[in-house]
Amino acid sequence: MIKLIDKKVVNYCESNIIPKYQALDRAHREEHVYAVISKSFDIAKNYDVKPALVYIIACFHDLGLLIDRKRHHIESGRLLSEDAFINEYFTIEDIKLMKEAIEDHRASNQMPPRSIYGKIISEADRLIDPEVIVKRSFLYQMNLETDHSFEHLYPIVREHIVSKYGYGGYLNLWLKYEKHEEILNDFRKVIDDEKLFRKMATKIYSNL
Repeated sequence: MIKLIDKKVVNYCESNIIPKYQALDRAHREEHVYAVISKSFDIAKNYDVKPALVYIIACFHDLGLLIDRKRHHIESGRLLSEDAFINEYFTIEDIKLMKEAIEDHRASNQMPPRSIYGKIISEADRLIDPEVIVKRSFLYQMNLETDHSFEHLYPIVREHIVSKYGYGGYLNLWLKYEKHEEILNDFRKVIDDEKLFRKMATKIYSNL
């Protein structure tokens, strides 16, 4: 799908936007952005959308973490809407669509995104891969905590994962994406079994 996007757009993002993620914690650097871009394209192929908008949304979606974590979805949308290149290249209508999609992508949002673009980025940003989820959770906490021992980090990581991905967690899936549904169902069984989850977490932590 990226072949359908003007090279000028791709070059701009790869030179001026994506590199900014290197200033973030290890769970939200360039690797995360490229993963979200890839997943966005995989989901978008089933819908009538503009590839360039899908791409730009994925590139900007977490940029607001540079400013404020709690409001990162709002700040990310603002950064996109104020970007000189974006304003020169895209229409006002497209910018509005992209800004709203980014604002709506946060996992804790209980209201569905306002457009298919918001649903695509929301689904893509979930990155429902159990090992990646646990790894990123440890890396994020390591960025906040001074004590990086397993026994200190594990309860924090488990509480976060249970509250978000466990049965009754706040994570919402706005599109029917079978890959995610199957993986999430299996992951919830592991989360529900504390001994099994601890074994998994221990293995992942030891490889960090």
